[in-house]
Amino acid sequence: MTDMGSFRDAVTAWAAGGPGDPARELAARLAVRAAVLLEGPSDTAAVSALAESRGRNLAAEGVCVLPMGGAMSVGRFAQLLGQPGLGLHLTGLCDEAERRYYARGWERAGAAQQRFYVCAADLEDELIRALGVTRVEELVRAEGDLRALQTFLHQPAQRGRTPQQQLRRFLGTKKGRKIRYGRVLVEALDPARVPAPLDDLLASL
Repeated sequence: MTDMGSFRDAVTAWAAGGPGDPARELAARLAVRAAVLLEGPSDTAAVSALAESRGRNLAAEGVCVLPMGGAMSVGRFAQLLGQPGLGLHLTGLCDEAERRYYARGWERAGAAQQRFYVCAADLEDELIRALGVTRVEELVRAEGDLRALQTFLHQPAQRGRTPQQQLRRFLGTKKGRKIRYGRVLVEALDPARVPAPLDDLLASL
């Protein structure tokens, strides 16, 4: 049975230099209409969690949420999935520092009229600000990571950083932690406090 995961795998293989026919065939079979280009799996976890919280099944709607493995790959993926390739509607979410890569990729793919959304620093920063430091610390405790956080905060490198900066850095210190908290933080959000870039992205689909 084919699903959107198979399509993602086919597109990733295509972007790495493989054949494009499997992705084309799956796009037609699954009626894929749009692609959300994300930097990595933590962003994917957050977008998926928000969609689920609003009762949406993006795959069933023909939307492929695709982590690219880094913003510098966006030009390649945009050309394959946008007008030069499969002709899908493109959108995405990126950090402020990667805005230029997305803008260039969108332009080269002929998608200048289609929007992508930019986080002020990164998505973790947006989520921490939306929830507040105290609430994020409560979630860290509930996830069983309080001792790890306390150890991290005693490191000399953390002196002089704000609590928000410390939490943001902590989420990226262990493999898989950002992915797990991408979902945890989104699930804890008040519906009225969803960061604008994430909220606007989902609303555009």
